[in-house]
Amino acid sequence: MKKRSIIVKGTAIAITQRGGQDYISLTDMVKGFEGAGALIENWLRAKDTILFLGAWEKVNNPDLNSLEFEGIRNEAGRNSFFLSVRRWVATVGAIGLEARAGRYGGTYAHKDIAFEFGSWLSPEFKLYLITEFQRLKELEASTSSLEWNVQRTLAKVNYRIHTDAIKEHLMPPELTKAQMNAIYANEADTLNMALFGTTAAAWRRANPRADGNIRDQASLEQLVVLSNLESINAMLIHQELDAPLRLAQLNAMAITQMRSLLNAPGMKRLNDDQRKKKP
Repeated sequence: MKKRSIIVKGTAIAITQRGGQDYISLTDMVKGFEGAGALIENWLRAKDTILFLGAWEKVNNPDLNSLEFEGIRNEAGRNSFFLSVRRWVATVGAIGLEARAGRYGGTYAHKDIAFEFGSWLSPEFKLYLITEFQRLKELEASTSSLEWNVQRTLAKVNYRIHTDAIKEHLMPPELTKAQMNAIYANEADTLNMALFGTTAAAWRRANPRADGNIRDQASLEQLVVLSNLESINAMLIHQELDAPLRLAQLNAMAITQMRSLLNAPGMKRLNDDQRKKKP
């Protein structure tokens, strides 16, 4: 489980993820307040809190047990009413709050709910919380962008290695510039076929309104594999392997590497971040 943290008015507050969504530690949020041990339970006893939590779950949780929620809503506000996070989750099937045990134990809430809890604690505290959370997200977005650009730069460097190998081993002497470009294009399409299963021209015909070319639309995982394939193909060209054999080997490598990357922790989040940032 990936853990990050922000500092809000001198207090370190943990942030983890569940299903690609940020969850903030309410247990950490109350550390700087008097009576910290009872604040979360007191907040859960309030009628307005139950109404807000119910509204959030109805919007975000298709599996909410509405019947059980109505029962809790009717109880809320009574002097004898008590609600723990564990009871709330177990009874209504809530996803916005969590009571975690273990290394990152404590009560966590989806950021929407954590901000609402911050308002209940102190409007000033909420403003600091939102500011520091946004700072964290901007830093993460900047890091993702840097990694994305590094991969694109690496692909360009490997492409130069690739084209040099083509020039040295596949380029007959005294060709015209047009003929040279055709050979480079053919080798580029060898990589396109190995990774994308189509040529650049066929992709363009199938996607006439898309911006850029097939590689401009590549995912982060595909860019990583593409940079690897360019180096591998350069090596295979130096070994003087025929094009059909090189294509078969490159395709097998592309499948193996894509399978590994798609199962790698964090890759999906990075790729999603980049898609969100595209206009």
